[in-house]
Amino acid sequence: MTSSPLRSTVSLFEIIRHLPGFLSSPGRFVRVPNLLRQPTSRASIGLLFEQTAARRPDALFLSFEDERFTYRQANERVNRYAHALANRGVRSGDVVGILGMNEPDTLFVALAAVKLGAVAGMLNHHQRGAVLDHSIALLDARVLVAGNGTDEALESLDEALPEGVILHLDRLQELAEHAATDNPASTRRVRAGQTAFYIFTSGTTGLPKASSMSHLRWLKGMVGFGIFGLRMTADDTLYCCLPLYHNNALTVALSSVIGSGGSLALSRGFSASHFWDEVRAHRATIFIYIGELCRYLLNRPAAPNDRDHSVRVAIGNGMRPEMWADFTGRFRVDRVVEFYGASECNIAFINMFDVDRSAGFCPYRFAVVAYDEDTGRPIRGEDGHMRRVRTGEVGLLLAKINRFAPYDGYTDDAASEKKVYVDVFGSDDRWFDSGDLVRRLGMRHVAFVDRLGDTYRWKGENVATTEVEGAITEDPRVSEAVVVGVPVPDTDGKAGMAVITLREGERFDGTALADGVYQRLPGYALPLFLRVVDSLDHTSTFKNKKVELRSQGYRTDAPGELYVLDGREKGYVAFHPDYPAGVAAGRFPSA
Repeated sequence: MTSSPLRSTVSLFEIIRHLPGFLSSPGRFVRVPNLLRQPTSRASIGLLFEQTAARRPDALFLSFEDERFTYRQANERVNRYAHALANRGVRSGDVVGILGMNEPDTLFVALAAVKLGAVAGMLNHHQRGAVLDHSIALLDARVLVAGNGTDEALESLDEALPEGVILHLDRLQELAEHAATDNPASTRRVRAGQTAFYIFTSGTTGLPKASSMSHLRWLKGMVGFGIFGLRMTADDTLYCCLPLYHNNALTVALSSVIGSGGSLALSRGFSASHFWDEVRAHRATIFIYIGELCRYLLNRPAAPNDRDHSVRVAIGNGMRPEMWADFTGRFRVDRVVEFYGASECNIAFINMFDVDRSAGFCPYRFAVVAYDEDTGRPIRGEDGHMRRVRTGEVGLLLAKINRFAPYDGYTDDAASEKKVYVDVFGSDDRWFDSGDLVRRLGMRHVAFVDRLGDTYRWKGENVATTEVEGAITEDPRVSEAVVVGVPVPDTDGKAGMAVITLREGERFDGTALADGVYQRLPGYALPLFLRVVDSLDHTSTFKNKKVELRSQGYRTDAPGELYVLDGREKGYVAFHPDYPAGVAAGRFPSA
C-alpha cells in the first residue's frame, strides 16, 4: 500500500502520463457530438436502445441467472410492455411507478415507460410503511407496477392506493402476451429535455425526495461514464449486483452497456461470498461497485483464485484511498474508474485519466468553498461572496447552474430551491449545493471526503437521521432520540448511533427496541450503536448538539450507558470492545 493513502494534489505530469490510455481508442469519440444534443432535440434512452437493438439484434444484451436476452428479444419484450401500458392509459408525461426487485422485468418495464415518454419512478423496495407511503405520494403515478416479492412492502402501506393504480407484474405480463412487438411511435417524439426517471434520495429533511433524471443527463452520463471513463466496447460484459432503483445501476451501468452495445450481467443482489463466482460465471470484464462492496470483498480471507477472473475495469463511487492499492493489487484490477455524482447533482467527476485515489475530473464549472463546521453552510465574506479553498484543502462542493449543466431538481420545487445558492461569486449567479465535502486536488480533480447535513451514508445508502429518530421514538419507553453517523474503523461511510432518553419510570429494553426498529427501518438504516443518557443538552442549537454527539461517538468514557445491536433476536446488548471490528468483518449485527 502507498505510504500516504490521502492525496492532496494532482499534477499535470500525471495527466500527461495517462493520456496514451485515454486516447487509445479515438474512434469512440466520433459518436460524442451526436449524443450531446440540445434539450429540445429528439434524443432519448428508448431511441438509443432501439438503435442499438437494430444494429446488434443477435448480440447478448442481458444475462440473469439462467436467462439470456439478445438485444432483439429484450427490445421486443420492452415493446410489448410499452403497448400494454399505453392500453392502460399511460401517456407522455405520466409517471409509471416501479416497485421491483433485481430481475429482468424490472428493467424492461422501466425501458417501456421511457419509450412512451412517461417517467419511470424507481421505488426502493426496502422501504416500508409511512416512508413508502410518502415516496408513492410523491410520484402521483398513473400506474404502479409491483414486481415479484414486493407483497410485504405493499402490505406495510398505511393508506390504500386508489383502485386501479396497482398493476401486478404477472397481470402486466398477461396483458403484454398478445401485444405488438414493434417499436412504439411515441419513442421518436420524446425530447432530450424530458424527465426519464425519478430516483429517490434521502435529503436533509429526513424523508425521501424524488430527483429528476432527464434523458439528456442520462445520455451525458453514457458519454462520461461509458465512453470516456470505462472505454467500454461491444465485447465487454458489465456485472451489476446493485439494486436497479440505485442511480449507479440505472444510469451508470445501463447507459454504458446500451451505449457500447455490450452486455449487462444482472445479479439479484450483492453477496461477498458469491461475488467472484458470479463474475466468473458471466465472464464479466467490468463490474460496478459502491465503496462498501469493495470493502467487504477485501475483508474476506485471501483465496488462491482471487485473480482468476476476466475483470479489467471497476467503476463506482466510494473507493476509500486507504484501500485502493490493496484492492487493485489483490484482485488484479487494472483500472478503477472512481467517480463522484448524485442523483440530483448537475455535474459529475469521473476518473477518466486513471489518477488513483481521486474522484476524478469534471469539465463543468464547480467550486470548493470554505464552510462552517458547526452549521455546514458556506462562509460568506464581508462582500457577501464565498471564498474558494486552496489546492489541497477541504471545502464544500458547489456546482454552477447554467445551460451546459442544468439543474433538474426534485419533484418538490421548494426542496429544489433549498439546494441552490445565489450571489456566490457575483450578482445573480446560481450554484447547486452538493452537501458534500471534497478535497480540491487541482487539474479540475477532487477527492471525496464526507457528507454534511442530517444524513450519513452506510452500505451505499444515504440514511436520514430524522427517519431513524422517528422509528426509535415509536417505542413508548423512549422520550427523545438524536441520531448521528459515526465512523467505524475499516469500513466505508458511517454507522448509525442513537442517543436516547427514557420516559420517567421506564427501564431500557434492548430487545423490544431492536424489534421496533427492525420493523420500521431498512437494514442499512438500523442504528448499530446506542447510548442511554439522563438528559440531552438543549442549551445549544440542535445542529451543535449533533456535532458534540458525533465527536463523542461510541467512546466508553462519554456519559451514559452504551449498547450495540446484536441482531433482531438478541437486540441491543452491552457494548463490548470487539464490536467495531466485528462490524467491519460482517459478524455484527448477527442475523
